[in-house]
Amino acid sequence: MKVLITGASGQVGQALLGCTPPDIELRALSRTQLDISDAVAVRATLAEFRPELVINAAAYTAVDKAEAEPELAIAGNFLGPRHLAQSVRALPGSRLLHISTDYVFDGRGSKPYKASDLANPLSVYGRSKLLGESVVFEVLGARAVVLRTAWVYAPQGKNFLLTMLRLMQERGAVRVVADQHGTPTAASSIAHAIWAIAERPQLHGILHWTDAGTASWYDFAVAIAKEGRAAGLLSKPVEVTPITTADYPTAAHRPANSVLDTHESSRQLGFRPDPWQVNLRATLADISRGRARLTA
Repeated sequence: MKVLITGASGQVGQALLGCTPPDIELRALSRTQLDISDAVAVRATLAEFRPELVINAAAYTAVDKAEAEPELAIAGNFLGPRHLAQSVRALPGSRLLHISTDYVFDGRGSKPYKASDLANPLSVYGRSKLLGESVVFEVLGARAVVLRTAWVYAPQGKNFLLTMLRLMQERGAVRVVADQHGTPTAASSIAHAIWAIAERPQLHGILHWTDAGTASWYDFAVAIAKEGRAAGLLSKPVEVTPITTADYPTAAHRPANSVLDTHESSRQLGFRPDPWQVNLRATLADISRGRARLTA
């Protein structure tokens, strides 16, 4: 199968490259190699390579900055997916897998969100991602899959895990929001789900995929402090203090509960996600091994 990945230098893009099945003919492009907001470049790239599947891992992800620069969020999260969808439509039999976010929900529900639940984003970022979802289905219909995920982290890039490790090492104490709940999700977990979707051409519509379980950002930070020390990444115990959203105001409003229901996705894919704590430990072990190689 010929597969094109956009946003290949990002967290999910790198994870996809790390577990690509052997039967895939892959072209992986970073933003500098293909800016999906450039319609001409997108059309030319897809027409030349003619992929059977496009995995769109490119996105504008600066949640707070989006409030001040909505045009950039729209370019990355709406116009880019529209250009990809239009170019995929011109290729008979080709499909598009587009990655979206839990931030399309307002977080006012008390149960995990199903794919069929009403989206109501609170932020510019969330609205731009919802527009991207809508245009992908408008252009491609059943030739599109939207995979929503949440709280993504990896051994590289900009993410909560790496930020916490740095602050914990530098300060020995952190204050973290305890009244926003979701599911920390390793990029490697998302990548395995994506390749499983790639192998099932009959799948379409919206799917949810995160690691299993729920946590607050505070819970996540407590686990990082404990497991980071066990992995040798933190030299001393860390004090983690819970605070409220009101104690830590941000430009963008975030959902209080953005836990995603993954049961239907698990049924269709034939396997369940691992608990988030398991994948956190595995990621910390990867970071530890990487640092050991750098100092060897």
